[in-house]
Amino acid sequence: MIEITNKDYEAIESKMNGTLANLAENFNAIRAGRANPHVLDKITVEYYGAPSPLNAVANIQVPEARMITLTPWDPTMLKEIEKAILASDLGITPSNDGKIIRLLFPILTEERRKELAKGVKKYGEEAKVVIRNIRRDAIDKMRAANKKKELTDDDLKAFEDKVQKITDKFTKEVEKACEVKEKELMEI
Repeated sequence: MIEITNKDYEAIESKMNGTLANLAENFNAIRAGRANPHVLDKITVEYYGAPSPLNAVANIQVPEARMITLTPWDPTMLKEIEKAILASDLGITPSNDGKIIRLLFPILTEERRKELAKGVKKYGEEAKVVIRNIRRDAIDKMRAANKKKELTDDDLKAFEDKVQKITDKFTKEVEKACEVKEKELMEI
C-alpha cells in the first residue's frame, strides 16, 4: 500500500511555485513605461563566438526613471549590442555615443498598454494551464496506484480534494499577479 505523505503535497507545491517564478520572470520582461533592466534579460549578443546575455558583456544601469545605459566591458562590442537590441522585440532604438548605449523608454500609448495587458493575460493563462497539468499528473499517478489496489478509494478522494485546494490557491495567486501587473501597465 502507498501512503500519501506531506512530501507528496510539497512536491506538487514546489512545481507550482516554479510556475509562479516563471510567470514573474515573464512579467519582468514586459516593460511598463519606466526603465527596468530585466527587459534586457532575454537579449543575447555574440561574444567570442558564443551567445552571451547583455549583463555578461556590459554594465547595465538605470540613471533615470525612463533610461537604461549599457557600458560594454569591451568597447568593440558597442555595434554588436546595438544590433542585438534592434533585432529584439523591445521596440526601442538605442543611441550610441561611442562609449555608452542609451535606451530611452517612451511613455506608453494607451494602445500599447492594452497590447501589453493582453500579453499579461496570455502569460497568466499559460501559467494556469501548467498548474492544472501538474494537478492532473499528480492525480493520474494516484489513480493508477488506486487501480493497482495500492491506494484505497478514500485515500484517493482525500488526495484529489487536497490537490484541488492547492491548485485553487495557486490559480488565485496567478490571477492576483496578473491583476497587479495589468494595474502597473495601465498607470500613467
